[in-house]
Amino acid sequence: MRILVVEDDPHVASALQRGLGAEGYAVDVAPDGAEGRWLAGENDYDVILLDAMLPEVSGEELCRELRGAEDWTPVLLLTARSGPEWEVRALDAGADDFLAKPFSYAVLLARIRALLRRGPRERPTILSVGDLHLDPATHAVRRGAVTIDLTPRQFAVLEALMRHPGEPLSKVRLKEHVWDWAYEGDLNIIEVYVRQLRQRIDEPFGTSTLQTVRGVGYRVRIEG
Repeated sequence: MRILVVEDDPHVASALQRGLGAEGYAVDVAPDGAEGRWLAGENDYDVILLDAMLPEVSGEELCRELRGAEDWTPVLLLTARSGPEWEVRALDAGADDFLAKPFSYAVLLARIRALLRRGPRERPTILSVGDLHLDPATHAVRRGAVTIDLTPRQFAVLEALMRHPGEPLSKVRLKEHVWDWAYEGDLNIIEVYVRQLRQRIDEPFGTSTLQTVRGVGYRVRIEG
């Protein structure tokens, strides 16, 4: 899952990037509305966290622009001002949800999970391939009745693959889903995570859900 944070307070932006990154989200940060506009136009995001009071282009204005361009990425508008008037302004600008600062980080994560379930288009509540099931909202994975513990990065790689069953995904595409655009690490890190996933979701169960497509990447085998 990839999130865009548009926030001009560097301390808040840094805290959000660290916290969401620790949850397994790939996070891009824009310090103002103009850069936020550019990033939103260049990349596909699952959620946009948008501060209402931004230099150059306000959060409300940017949200209106996105909706005017038929970009329906879920937007959570963050504002230092609270009350019905500001909530109405946020929703009228096209935001999907509204959160007043200071906010509880646990509440922020819950709001993000709710927006991810809703998404710009209908998303399945549970992703399933054969008897392998993944819940994006709770970060739960199970094979049949057996719960499988995964790290946030392992979960993110598996989720990307399970959203495209049978379709080979390249290392570059997986990297873009799991890490932010500024990540410059070796693409072979994907091999490491795929190997770890096989050790957790396949080998103990005598299955081979994760397949290597030589010269292309990896895919989740459609069972049946």
